[in-house]
Amino acid sequence: MADHRHKRETNARRMPRAVVIAGPLAVLATASAVTLGIAAGEPASSNGADVSAAASSVGAGAAERREDVSRGAGRGAGRGELTSMMAKSQVTMSSESTLKAIRTATDKLWIASTLDLWSAPGAKGEQVGEIEAGERVLVTGRSMDGRDEIVVDGKARWVSAGYLTNEKPFSLGGACTNGTTVPAGVSENIKKVHAAVCAAFPEITTYGTFRGDGEHAQGIAVDIMVSGSRGYEVAEFVKKYYSELGVSYLIYSQRIWSVQRGGEGWRGMSDRGSTTANHYDHVHVTTY
Repeated sequence: MADHRHKRETNARRMPRAVVIAGPLAVLATASAVTLGIAAGEPASSNGADVSAAASSVGAGAAERREDVSRGAGRGAGRGELTSMMAKSQVTMSSESTLKAIRTATDKLWIASTLDLWSAPGAKGEQVGEIEAGERVLVTGRSMDGRDEIVVDGKARWVSAGYLTNEKPFSLGGACTNGTTVPAGVSENIKKVHAAVCAAFPEITTYGTFRGDGEHAQGIAVDIMVSGSRGYEVAEFVKKYYSELGVSYLIYSQRIWSVQRGGEGWRGMSDRGSTTANHYDHVHVTTY
């Protein structure tokens, strides 16, 4: 029994010894790993540097890495400055491009409608005035953000796209030179129709306004006495400018066109029995 107790006690004493021995072994292994790591990352010291020296070397390496990070931050700031310089360069290039576009502009187009003038395309532009319909301007050929670039008083200006044309636009306010007039009591829109048609077709000298029936009696209708192909030209002309002239509907050559059903184009009408009743010898215009 005493021997058995001695074995158990002996075994009990050996276990702590194993633990005590394992501790120094772990320290030794760790020190070896650190030393090997340093040996792999640093040149071998000629005087056999110890663990303390290796630790100092590790600290120095960390300091160098921190210095590298600091230098990297400096390089980042340099990139930011470069980006800023590039942005300024782009602005300068843009200005030079605009000046070149102005200097080389030779083509001229007509302004089809009164338009606002803008300092730049898109949302960046500021309104700097307007240009009247019928003016002929230099164009650079550049377009951006729904606007076309033109040259006004030697400066680049931008207008809404789609209003530059090769054809001189007709001015609805042109002078009537054939001496015809309409009564003062007719509507302002009838006066506009007469002035526009008279300026565009000065050979037409007869306009029928007041009559004892319907829209003529109200002063909102006029009969433009013209026939044949010229009548078609007059009818299409008034139709083209219906909005500016305040036109409600037109009748010519037994056909009718109205704003209300404009998408249907010219529509046929029933026979009313005579050349005049079927509007073959005049263009009828009713205004608002």
